[in-house]
Amino acid sequence: MPLTLRSGVTLPNRIMMSPMTTQQSFYNGTVTRDEIAYYAARAKGLGAVITGAANVQADGKGWPGELSIADDQMLPELTELAKAIQAKGAKAIIQIFHAGRMTDRATLGGVQPVSASAVAAPRPGAETPRAMTLAEIEQVIKSFGAATKRAIEAGFDGIELHGANTYLIQQFFSPHSNRRTDQYGGDRQARFTFIKELLTEVFETVHQYAKRPFIVGYRISPEEFETPGIRFADTLWLLTQLQNFDLDYIHLSENDYQRIAQDPDYQDHSMLFYVHQALQGKLPLIGVGNVRNRQDVTQVLADAELVAVGRQLIFDPDWALKLQQGADETMLTAPFKEALKSIPLNTPLRDFVATMV
Repeated sequence: MPLTLRSGVTLPNRIMMSPMTTQQSFYNGTVTRDEIAYYAARAKGLGAVITGAANVQADGKGWPGELSIADDQMLPELTELAKAIQAKGAKAIIQIFHAGRMTDRATLGGVQPVSASAVAAPRPGAETPRAMTLAEIEQVIKSFGAATKRAIEAGFDGIELHGANTYLIQQFFSPHSNRRTDQYGGDRQARFTFIKELLTEVFETVHQYAKRPFIVGYRISPEEFETPGIRFADTLWLLTQLQNFDLDYIHLSENDYQRIAQDPDYQDHSMLFYVHQALQGKLPLIGVGNVRNRQDVTQVLADAELVAVGRQLIFDPDWALKLQQGADETMLTAPFKEALKSIPLNTPLRDFVATMV
């Protein structure tokens, strides 16, 4: 069933490809032939494809083989990518981000990572980032605007702001990574300042340069495990703020759509249920996480307007067509670890996927 978003873009159906890292880009972030073929092969039967994260600045690169939208020189291949997805009938959305502290000097060519504050991520071997100056914050916000303009010029149908998975946008909202004492730090209203200014910049860019309806989505992680960190109640508050902008959707980042919150006040239902309830139909919600069959799709759509599919599409590229055609018996059901042994994937993708399954 089609869905017309606030921007005016109509998705042909409610199934989307989840943004996933594939490490298939060139060393400088240029899209490769393999990458274009990968997305085109999986776009069939989908309402939209959301690409893996593309960095908006060179110092925002999170890993080798990552997409980049940080320079105009990337436009020819980005244009080819958008066209390849659209040729299969799906809308093309590019996810844009800055890794912040979730990177390292080796990835950045010896440059120290930056973040809201000089606080290392709570993971083994994490480097301590340098706190961004006010001028650098202003510049990164401008870079998100410039990336949005490039997405428009490349012919994408929209962008997704990656405010999840502990990358820079989330780092400014998190009390763990943001210990600033200026206008960008403090209580959660103050920590929202970066997001507010970022959204303002993006929408001003869309209004100035988009000649046709253009999607702006926003992805969130519902909670953090570190202390201090984002709690589920903080996320519900964040949703009330995001509703003040002309976003087309909220995308919940989860590894399982049935996941329960850590917060004891929100454990009677899934976090997907509570987020959907909080949005009150004001913004479409994308549910995601271990969706593999028709039953999963039905269960997600009980608490969301859209469903994103990730790993299943890596190993079963025609999965969406099988769903449409009722060919459920032909869907891959084997554990992904087993599928990795028999399904051909190119080397960078295979090596990365092996760390995920």
